[in-house]
Amino acid sequence: MIRHLRVPHLSWRFIPVWQRNYLVWKKLAIPSILGNLADPMLYMLGLGYGLGSLLPDVAGMPYLTFLAAGTVAYSTMNAATFEVLYSSFSRMHVQRTWDAILNAPLTLDDVMLGELTWAVSKSLLSGLAILAVIWGLGLYGDFWMTLWIVPVVALVGFCFGGMGLVMNAVSPSYDFFLYYFTLVITPMVLLCGVFYPVSQLPAVLQGVSAWLPLTHAVDLARPLVVGRMPADIALHIFGLVAYGSVGYVIALALTRRRLLK
Repeated sequence: MIRHLRVPHLSWRFIPVWQRNYLVWKKLAIPSILGNLADPMLYMLGLGYGLGSLLPDVAGMPYLTFLAAGTVAYSTMNAATFEVLYSSFSRMHVQRTWDAILNAPLTLDDVMLGELTWAVSKSLLSGLAILAVIWGLGLYGDFWMTLWIVPVVALVGFCFGGMGLVMNAVSPSYDFFLYYFTLVITPMVLLCGVFYPVSQLPAVLQGVSAWLPLTHAVDLARPLVVGRMPADIALHIFGLVAYGSVGYVIALALTRRRLLK
């Protein structure tokens, strides 16, 4: 992999790749949006109203508000991850769409950047939909403060899009993605404060949680929902950018090795 590892060449030629994915998605936009929203919405409304009615305030806010803020990050992570795994893998390995694109005057760097930006766009839609539910239910502290969640959502999509592309580059089949969900995504959901405060975990797990990207996402989103500025903003932004950037560079090198032998 080392000989394929280099600084990505970024250009505006990724835009046609993004446009191609958008035009395909537009034909099935409504089922796609509903599919991405169903899981986080069920968690938020089911647990928020059901379990929340049995609980006192959590971290100084009603449990439904606490959960809704975590669900913004959770939904964004899921949308970006599913896009760069199942959809990108289909275009790369099954449909051979990438092979066709590479016959045009575009490089693999352009294709990968187009896939990453499309994943960010899809995750932005999911995050905004959850944010609309938060607004509709009146679960926010300050409306104008919640608008800062929009760039946070885009940043979270970039982070998990870059990470997911690594798995896309090495996966031999769709079944291989189950390892990523079981060993990476699910533990983060349970350790990063989506459903309960990280402070309730043992000290060792709190230390692990502090290094996970979903923790950075939750720690940015939750204060904004209740109308407060997050603490350690620079640290959380750096963490998300670092995970996404390193993941993207590694994914590009692994994909070069896979496709451009």
